[in-house]
Amino acid sequence: MNKTLLITGTSTGIGYAIAKEFSEANYQVIATIRKAEDAERLKQELNENVYPVICDVTNPEQVSDLARYVKEISLNGLLDGLINNAAIESVSPIEFQDLEHTRNLFETNLFGLMNVTQTLLPLLGTNPETKKHMGRIINVSSVGGVLALPFLSSYAATKHALEGYSHSLRRELSVFGIKVIILAPGAIESKIWEKDELDKKSFKASSYEQPFENFKQMMVKAEKGAASSASIARFTRKIFETSSPKVRYTFTPGRFFNWTLPSILPHKGIDFIFNKMIGLSQK
Repeated sequence: MNKTLLITGTSTGIGYAIAKEFSEANYQVIATIRKAEDAERLKQELNENVYPVICDVTNPEQVSDLARYVKEISLNGLLDGLINNAAIESVSPIEFQDLEHTRNLFETNLFGLMNVTQTLLPLLGTNPETKKHMGRIINVSSVGGVLALPFLSSYAATKHALEGYSHSLRRELSVFGIKVIILAPGAIESKIWEKDELDKKSFKASSYEQPFENFKQMMVKAEKGAASSASIARFTRKIFETSSPKVRYTFTPGRFFNWTLPSILPHKGIDFIFNKMIGLSQK
């Protein structure tokens, strides 16, 4: 093992794939999960370079314990990289969203990430005693951190906030030589749109019902051509290891239509497209 990396949210999906990718490249990977059974599963499924640790990023005490654990087991008592991946989603019209659930989204997707980052910064190189150590941070955002989709308002809000935080953090940490990179995946393999628990009862027979169903079908179709978690993990290692990384990377299939075109269109143009695609025009 040559470097120590901490990845949050590794039980499934992108986080799991990133942990696997880096561990197989001989990194010491400290992988956070929230459940004991997931820790055992990671020990069985991944190699000996992976060190699962139970940590809910919204729990300050567990985050403090995490920092002590990292200092104890890391190769040199420091951290070479932090990949903030832990996040949750919410799909619903704004009018019917539960505000407490929205707060939980911000606790995980933003405030938890900020606490983990702040707590681990001394191990990444802000400690005056480790001036020559320059770690690296990758914050996993989303295309939704710039392009806000309908019915994903709370999730988009957390990712927009994350992007602003990351840009400020990058500028602050340049005094230490610590690089902060935003990684924004587009459509990825996910089962969320196939789940029956997407609760439509609250807005059934409302003006949202059919547009929401159309949006759901659009997302299911998009995921058929989605990037695999493994491909995103390989890309993550590539940008982590590059000597002069960009400040932001977008990783999405069909890049022109899914990212480039929406990036140059005016907001009203994007509104028009969504209105036509999923039926959001006023009746």
